[in-house]
Amino acid sequence: MKRVPEPELMDDPDQARAYAEGDFDQANSLFVETFASRFPDFKRGRVLDLGCGPADIPIRLARLFGQLHVVAVDGAPSMIALADGAIARAGMADRIHTVRWRIGQEPAPAAVLEPFDGVISNSLLHHLDDPGALWRMIAEHAKGGAPVLVMDLRRPSSQDAARGIVEQYSGNEPHILKRDFYHSLLAAYREEEVREQLVEAGQSHFTVEQISDRHLAAYGRV
Repeated sequence: MKRVPEPELMDDPDQARAYAEGDFDQANSLFVETFASRFPDFKRGRVLDLGCGPADIPIRLARLFGQLHVVAVDGAPSMIALADGAIARAGMADRIHTVRWRIGQEPAPAAVLEPFDGVISNSLLHHLDDPGALWRMIAEHAKGGAPVLVMDLRRPSSQDAARGIVEQYSGNEPHILKRDFYHSLLAAYREEEVREQLVEAGQSHFTVEQISDRHLAAYGRV
């Protein structure tokens, strides 16, 4: 199945709210577990989260690693507003700071200019028609040797397979969330495509692997 792009930003307030209220516990837990297992020596420092959404993953990481500070970036103002609320409720405002930044289309804000000790990104890659923008941002904003984990959806073999995944994991979710999940699956990249992106970005040593029936991960050190 060929890739079908979708809009880069999830900035409709209802769309953003549905995403924030959806049940992503399994996927977000998988992200944190994958990061911890691939980089067991990383316990502290400054981490840049590209495409933070409603900030559930930065909150989970900050709880797991008590000496971690996160700069959480998203291009959608509605997502940043939801993230700020979640961070405040979690009591993490002193360790997680949000920045609205549309990666690859706006100059880097001052908050991200100092190189980071680690970089993470979840479910941003499939939104980008120019995936190289993400890998360039990682290379530009990570210290040498910094751990990087990019997790995203993995494009299934057919539209029927995509519908089956939506019903299996989001069957009881609102229509707007199921619709967006389906479109995201169609827009997702596959392992071989991500490997090609990494070769072009000069990070061919990164590992790319399928980590669930609907997710892939690319990880390594810059």
